[in-house]
Amino acid sequence: MATPHVVMYCTAICPYCIRAEQLLKRKGIAEIEKVRIDLDPARSEEMIARTGRRTVPQIFIGDTHVGGCDDLHDLDRQGRLDPLLAA
Repeated sequence: MATPHVVMYCTAICPYCIRAEQLLKRKGIAEIEKVRIDLDPARSEEMIARTGRRTVPQIFIGDTHVGGCDDLHDLDRQGRLDPLLAA
């Protein structure tokens, strides 16, 4: 079964980015496209335009904007993350 393309806007030292990545890896997501906004400020503007948010991480699973770390964990607690990852 193919896994969806996961994109995470992040920075190098963000503990929430690390927590989000750990959860995704526990769920079987081996590859996460990390967009480091600390290294490329233009990508920060792209993130804000796509999400309306200024904080990291901002996570996309396929075309779905999941939100940040807390949003990702909330989806998991609600049982809605696994179906999204299986789509």
